[in-house]
Amino acid sequence: MKFRLFLIISSFACLYSSLIYHVYDLQIVKGSYYTARALSRTRLSGYLMPQRGGIYFSDKNGTPVAAAITKAYPVIFAVPKDVKDPELMTAELSGILNIKNDKLFSMLNKGSEDEYELLVKKASNGQVDKIKELKPAGIYIEEENFRFYPLKTLASHVLGFVGSASDNSGLNGRYGLELLYNGGLGGEEGRLDGERVIKPIAGKNIYLTIDSNIETAAEEVLFNLIQKYSADQGMVMVQDPKTGKILAMGAYPNFDPNNFSDYKIGDFLNPIVQSVFEPGSVMKVITMAAGLDSGKLTADTTFYDSGSLTLNGFTIKNWDKKAHGKVTMTEVIEGSINTGAAYAGKLIGKDLFYNYLVKFGLGEKTNIGLPGELNGSLNNLKNSSRDINFATAAFGQGISLTPIQLISSISAIANGGVLMKPYLIKDESPVVVRRVISEEASRETTKMMVSAVKKAVIAQIPKFDIAGKTGTAQIPDFKYGGYTENYIHTFVGFAPAYNPKFTVMIRIDNPKNVSLAGLTVVPAFRELAEFLLNYYNVPPDYLD
Repeated sequence: MKFRLFLIISSFACLYSSLIYHVYDLQIVKGSYYTARALSRTRLSGYLMPQRGGIYFSDKNGTPVAAAITKAYPVIFAVPKDVKDPELMTAELSGILNIKNDKLFSMLNKGSEDEYELLVKKASNGQVDKIKELKPAGIYIEEENFRFYPLKTLASHVLGFVGSASDNSGLNGRYGLELLYNGGLGGEEGRLDGERVIKPIAGKNIYLTIDSNIETAAEEVLFNLIQKYSADQGMVMVQDPKTGKILAMGAYPNFDPNNFSDYKIGDFLNPIVQSVFEPGSVMKVITMAAGLDSGKLTADTTFYDSGSLTLNGFTIKNWDKKAHGKVTMTEVIEGSINTGAAYAGKLIGKDLFYNYLVKFGLGEKTNIGLPGELNGSLNNLKNSSRDINFATAAFGQGISLTPIQLISSISAIANGGVLMKPYLIKDESPVVVRRVISEEASRETTKMMVSAVKKAVIAQIPKFDIAGKTGTAQIPDFKYGGYTENYIHTFVGFAPAYNPKFTVMIRIDNPKNVSLAGLTVVPAFRELAEFLLNYYNVPPDYLD
């Protein structure tokens, strides 16, 4: 009986001793590690911090494609008071962690002052393997959740990126949709209610109209074009003209949101909505659409071109410095004749012409749903009645647009004269802004654009009617006034012309050693249009 009692007491003593040792091991021996671990979780991901919602592209079948998600990354951190020899540790780890010696030594040599020092936020597999191999005292590895952009630079201006909040309260969206929808993506933080923990609510996912396959093809065409002609920058868009939804939106220079700190702040601005430019000759189709709709001219209205036109002491000349003699309005578009566009503007009349530009959405935001969108400007027409201002506006100079305004206005022509609100969020429904021109005027303008493409040949695709127009606009000299010798090349077109599946805009700025858009952006448009026709399996307009 005594032996059994002794055995029971001994067993309990062993268990109690084991428990005491375990508590000692947790609190004393490994206390620093677990304190730091708790701090790492609190500081980086936060127990009460919600998981951020994802952003998804899709394909033509509606399959979601992840563009911005939350991913677990290895995190390397130090417990300085557990580091026995900071100088030796610095020498061993500086190269592995890619931290300069003086900075790393300062982080490791804090002793008991600091129980947590973050060393590497998103550690590579190589760094993790080295740390595990060396097992340095006071250096630990954990996993924490961070933002991950699997498609890297693709549509980076649309997405933006996520960075640490200024008050260290978590992560905030910076630029693009990450900024605009930060509240919904970020979710709702958890909280402590006495002894009760209120769990965080995860952020909502966002699904976009952008097709990842079209975006990839469009950006590849743009990048190759910029490289070939050493252009300063460029942009490309693809829109469904019947709904307004954006299928692709890319610009260069772009950036990798995973490593945004490697880029300049200017690279984060989206030039498609946050910059303006003078559109040049692309504007001529809008002028003709206004003239056709108002009844002030027809496609066969004639004009005698002497090669120049002087108004208010300024002389307008054609881009080719030639006089074309008697021409029709269709031939004005085919030959991109500046004096002919100015004549069309004169026939329309100043007030009516200005009102048509407003109806097309120029000078006002499209409300696409991206931060920082600009208005563009029609002030040269609104605040002045000078003939020269209206004449130059008719062929795209002296007024400024955003690229998103330009593609939307051309899509209105493609869509039977109805302007649609451009949008990026898949759950949104198409919104009609207003009817801009009649269906008849839309079709007549389209015919003129098709004729221009057929005559120029370069953009033509066998068995399809393609509608399009080039623009070669001089870049203004904002310092001294007037214009520089640098040019912006633009092409906007849609296909199939009379039942369009897409509208495409391609633009490059200051291409080197080439002056005409017909040699740069037009072949690029054709390449992208051929991809889109094949991608959607669009039947040809002609069988022969």
